[in-house]
Amino acid sequence: MGIAQAPFEKRLRRIVKSHQRMANGVTYRVDGNGLIQAQPRIYNPKFPLRGLILMVGTAFLFKGYIYATLGETTYAERVGKLAEGTLIEKAGGWIMQADPATLAVAQVLQSIGL
Repeated sequence: MGIAQAPFEKRLRRIVKSHQRMANGVTYRVDGNGLIQAQPRIYNPKFPLRGLILMVGTAFLFKGYIYATLGETTYAERVGKLAEGTLIEKAGGWIMQADPATLAVAQVLQSIGL
């Protein structure tokens, strides 16, 4: 009886695993015989990577534009004032520091004439 029970337990574990994967949803597919089969939907986390990249790029463009319009000394003074303020202002001063990407964007914008 133990020998006959092993294939059943194996099939049962496979079915239970398939049903647990179907907690994310099910997609239906018609196979070559015309039989409709339910398959678990693959879970893909919905992290907005494109939006994050656009936001970081926009931030560098903004910093570069401000750096190009204010100039190096004025920009450094204003960022220095931010670094002396409250905790949020210190965080803003750290973010607004002139980094290589900001300097490169500012140089391109100055060459264009902005």
